[in-house]
Amino acid sequence: MVSPLQKATRHQTKNHNKRLTLKTIYERVELSRADIARATGLTRPTVSSAVAELIEEGLVEETGLGPSEGGKPPILVRVVDNSRHLLAVDLANRDLQGVVCDLRGQVLHRLTLPLADSIGQQTLDRVFALIEQLLAQATSPVLGIGLGTPGLIDVQQGVVRHAVNLGWTNLPLRDLVQSRWNLPVYIVNDAQAAALAEYTFGDHPGPPNLVVVKVGRGASAGLVLNGQLYEGVNAGASEIGHVRVVENGELCLCGHYGCLETVVSSRTLVSRAKTLAQRDPRSSLHRFVANPEALTTDNVLAAFEAGDETVKPLITEMGHYLGIAVANIVGVLNVQDVRITGSLARFGEALLEPVRAEVAQRIFTPIAEQTRIRLSKLGQDSVVLGAVALLLTHQLEVV
Repeated sequence: MVSPLQKATRHQTKNHNKRLTLKTIYERVELSRADIARATGLTRPTVSSAVAELIEEGLVEETGLGPSEGGKPPILVRVVDNSRHLLAVDLANRDLQGVVCDLRGQVLHRLTLPLADSIGQQTLDRVFALIEQLLAQATSPVLGIGLGTPGLIDVQQGVVRHAVNLGWTNLPLRDLVQSRWNLPVYIVNDAQAAALAEYTFGDHPGPPNLVVVKVGRGASAGLVLNGQLYEGVNAGASEIGHVRVVENGELCLCGHYGCLETVVSSRTLVSRAKTLAQRDPRSSLHRFVANPEALTTDNVLAAFEAGDETVKPLITEMGHYLGIAVANIVGVLNVQDVRITGSLARFGEALLEPVRAEVAQRIFTPIAEQTRIRLSKLGQDSVVLGAVALLLTHQLEVV
């Protein structure tokens, strides 16, 4: 008679073999059962059984015959990219961004919901409304929901401990979403999501170390070290936005003075731009002097791209302070690949040049010379793609 423990062990082994088979097909795109056996070290009967189950679940399909190796041509299999849909939401900007993706991270539907200055329960209600709209767009079974949010997060408990910009303290976000829709839910810090996305879907080469600095409504950093996302306690490894960079500086929302977010954020940029509009009639932003509340980051970017020279000093100053933060990270960790993302990254080289200059001046020259500081190519999708990567990791173990 087989004991329950032995049954569980057999079940776990079978499940492991199936996940390994799926991961191999996902990575190789299209291959035969014999190819899978060679790549994984599993026996051919084991692979055939795993593939049969994956086909029955709709995750894998046969695509035709491959080239013959001297005998009967093998039947090729591949992942059905659209067999499952994944929902991901970015809570870190002025507008909530949500997407429905397939298993390759391809965005199938995109929705935006204004967040404006809502805070606390208002923000939570808007998140619920966005998820409801995204679910209505999904046409395949939903694998789960990923949420990228700013702040300190207890990942294991799914609790947002502190999100200053959202007005959340000890919010059980995972349980609130999970109980509402009965789907797997994963929460990740927004900067750490951006780092995970860059590492999974970006063009990151070379050593398995990466820093992604996200600058938008706030400022934060995600770290991938030795191929693993580094979270710190309560996902606190990202919170560079609340490190003081200005002595006797402005009051931050966190309650301290001179934090990085007080000099590098979209809110700070708009505030500085309003002052510029009032004081300098030469600026194209002067047209907002009668209605300063209408001025947005997009207006500042448009003025900059149109060649308004009065705007560039605002970006240079932000690059200077951001460079201080980047220099400290690189100087401590000696990570050679740094990517900048977020809404302020749209200012491109005007932001990067002062960042690079500060790094060159503030850390050991041989380390600075080996460090590449570039823009992320994932753009506005960096956080949602990170949440997608998290779902693929936990639900299917394919990335």
